Amino acid sequence: MASLWDDLGSLVNSDSSFSAKTGERGTIKPKANFDAGDDAVALRKAIEGLGTTEKTLIDILTHRSSAQRQLICEAYQGATGRSLLEDVKGDTHGDFESLLVALITPPAVYDCHEVMRAMKGAGTDDSILIEIFASRSNEQIAALCDVYLQETEKKLTLDLKKEVSGDFVKALLLLAEGKRDESTDVDKDKAKEDAKTLYDAGEKKWGTDESKFIDILCQRSIPQLRQTLVEYKNISGKTLQESIEGEMSGELEELLVAIVKCVKSVPAYFAERLYGSMKGGGTDELTLNRIMVSRSEIDLMDIRAEFKKLYEYSLHSAIESDCGGNYEKTLLKICGGDDES
Repeated sequence: MASLWDDLGSLVNSDSSFSAKTGERGTIKPKANFDAGDDAVALRKAIEGLGTTEKTLIDILTHRSSAQRQLICEAYQGATGRSLLEDVKGDTHGDFESLLVALITPPAVYDCHEVMRAMKGAGTDDSILIEIFASRSNEQIAALCDVYLQETEKKLTLDLKKEVSGDFVKALLLLAEGKRDESTDVDKDKAKEDAKTLYDAGEKKWGTDESKFIDILCQRSIPQLRQTLVEYKNISGKTLQESIEGEMSGELEELLVAIVKCVKSVPAYFAERLYGSMKGGGTDELTLNRIMVSRSEIDLMDIRAEFKKLYEYSLHSAIESDCGGNYEKTLLKICGGDDES
């Protein structure tokens, strides 16, 4: 595994998922000749008949873009006076239900609900917060925060402060404010300077100055950080990830490593997360659903390619061997193809 994250050779000029436009590398594309009314009628029949016709639900919801699914929800509400979301919840159950609900929910709302779930009850599920805030663009984070404000009438940043503490919350708040620099220009001298600052704050120092790592990793642009990773390796002889892993611990370490991984390759980061959600006994369905649905229109093609490269078998076959029933069928439709050949 280490070798993937150590290779910085082609990093500076490769494409980044942060700037990917919806639709370019996704597995789900908008349907041509789309008619929300027709789809709403078909879904209504599938749900109202004796026993739900799952095949219809799967076929329609996995072959429409998220924007089209929202139009279907409106048409369904108009025709039946009921919400498609509630009807699907009433007629399906378990992991299959959760996955369909994820497909019907607008992306920013879904992200927001996952963040709420991570903060609910005693303690927080830090891995969800880390995954979402490390991998989303400013625009996605702003949309998530807007939904949070609408639904709770509170600011997400204020609620985060109550839930998490220390350096971890400092870093999360910077990310949640969505202030990452978005310029595409790279200043090599600045990258050298930042690399030196990080080296002096970590490897070279007795004890680590976490604030320097937080400031640089949570605020610089992705292209700038890529250059910084290269410069850091030149100064230190180690990758920045290795230094963070050696110097820090706990949630802050996990968050900063996730940021570094996403700076290098968002698809590889998600491939690793997907593998983790399915390996060993039992499946982490919530993580599996979140990644498959949230990346289905952005970069799931690239995630599949990275998965194959890393684990030498396809994401498709991993899902086949790990999941079953309508849940598996739906995930395979979202996955969109098998890369075994």
